[in-house]
Amino acid sequence: MSRWLGLLARLVVGGTWIWAGWLKLPDPEASVTAVRAYQLLPPAAADAVGRGLPAVEIAVGVLLVLGLFTRVAAAASALLLAAFIVGIASVWVRGIPISCGCFGDGGYDPDAFSQYPWEIARDAGLLAASGLVWWVRRTRLALDGLVFPA
Repeated sequence: MSRWLGLLARLVVGGTWIWAGWLKLPDPEASVTAVRAYQLLPPAAADAVGRGLPAVEIAVGVLLVLGLFTRVAAAASALLLAAFIVGIASVWVRGIPISCGCFGDGGYDPDAFSQYPWEIARDAGLLAASGLVWWVRRTRLALDGLVFPA
């Protein structure tokens, strides 16, 4: 049963990463703006993260959906989600009203404070699902089973 739950978690988390990265890919400047809005990184680092993040999200998502290098992808997913949770919590605590930029545009959002708890809860759920995928090791319908037989 855990291998089927792992498959479900893998597909949900992987699909979410692909969707989030895909929405940012056509407009790298919007992704840079979203990362800069958190005011956590120096401008040059924020620019690099903003430009690279969509590709990383898509790569992690594709690996999870395919079930290839699954534990590595699940660990990368968990690290990214933990960083996002910390980022959202930090702007909430510092009183900075921004859109998380998770699925596209970032920047000023007057309704941000009402969204922060839901964004953190969503990311915490995805983090737990990533942890489950990492813990299960082998999930159903994964390419890992073909590429790396037990």
